[in-house]
Amino acid sequence: MYVSAITGDHADVAELVAWCDTNPGRMGVYDAEAGDALGLGGPAGLPQYGPDDLERMIAEQRVDAVVITTPDYTHAGFVTRAQAAGVDVVVEKPLATTAGQCRDIIDSVAATGRDLTMTFNYRYAPRNSTLREVIASGAIGTPTSVHFEWVLDTVHGADYFRRWHRQRENSGSLLIHKAAHHFDLVNWWLDDVPARVFASAGLQFYGAANAAARGLGERPERGTGAGRDPWALDLTRDPRLKALYLDAEHHDGYLRDRDVFGPGIDIYDNMSLVVDYRSGARMSYSLNAHSPWEGYTVAVNGTEGRAELTVVERGAVLIGEDGEVVLDASANPDGPGVTTSRPEGERLVVQRHWGAAEGIPVPAGIGGHGGGDAILLMDVFRRDLRLSDDPLGRAAGYLDGVRAVAVGIAANESLASGRAVTMEELGLAPAV
Repeated sequence: MYVSAITGDHADVAELVAWCDTNPGRMGVYDAEAGDALGLGGPAGLPQYGPDDLERMIAEQRVDAVVITTPDYTHAGFVTRAQAAGVDVVVEKPLATTAGQCRDIIDSVAATGRDLTMTFNYRYAPRNSTLREVIASGAIGTPTSVHFEWVLDTVHGADYFRRWHRQRENSGSLLIHKAAHHFDLVNWWLDDVPARVFASAGLQFYGAANAAARGLGERPERGTGAGRDPWALDLTRDPRLKALYLDAEHHDGYLRDRDVFGPGIDIYDNMSLVVDYRSGARMSYSLNAHSPWEGYTVAVNGTEGRAELTVVERGAVLIGEDGEVVLDASANPDGPGVTTSRPEGERLVVQRHWGAAEGIPVPAGIGGHGGGDAILLMDVFRRDLRLSDDPLGRAAGYLDGVRAVAVGIAANESLASGRAVTMEELGLAPAV
């Protein structure tokens, strides 16, 4: 997303100057893509550095800012090193995976004065922005409670159990890696901060033990070459994935296509939380990673009414005649009536006390994450060109990042202890 932006729509205000990564194969793929986008007739030929040479890269290439898209548990280390080296940072969610890492970033921002931009692209999706407008307008009064359910389907949800995310030490579990998006949305919608969390979660579908319990039998260790298996990801079937991972795995041994029912998975696939907010509002939240469809429902109750947002991002995951997953329902016209029974789209309804329900128009979104990516990138690369402040306050900083992951960090602590956990216990209360 960032490479395409810097070499495309934002090439007039941004320039790629170097790569920093553990894998030269993947750096080579992106260097070739950058060269093609810039019309160079070959690779861009940008210098490549390893993670240990981050500071040297910043100095030698006169870097202004770094964009961090590394595995979650490494974010804090790269943020603090880059800021200490004198540059600003753009970092993918989640900001960090532990309370200690959050405190390190808070201290780094205070010590260096460098900027940190959190890329919470879901804030920018028109449907989510419209709900923010509804709540801020006072149409439902003061929010008192939120019910938020997010379901990941057997394509998107399953993919977290193939990759490095499948280990909690890398991702902090989906309560941090994925749900940081969701918790940030609620914090932002309510203009509030979390205070206490109680969690319940389990690995109930993916993983070796669940596969054995359901009698799935022997499984391949990886998806490439596995044949007709809807759970398998065959990297040879996608030229881009093949170049980025299969052709590059000899550099570091990282396997992108591991079996979702293999051993060693220790993240959860079913999660439920109760979150208390400083204002007194509370949220019930659930995340499921093996749903037959993908999307979310959120209901916000207030002192004067209720707002309900329902989003279907993908109505079904179908299997084609070749045994492969079909993502486009229209490609299987004789299949179930997906488009009529669960049409993709969004619906926002507001109902005030003593009144009828009213549908609220949602502007169309274009591109990834419900139309949020393109607008987010404007704030990342052209924020200083704004003529006025964004009334929705969509641009997110490091404190927003802390507040989002704090819910997941507290949830992990709650799961370990069996009790509710407060932000004071995590040492994050001053930040949130």
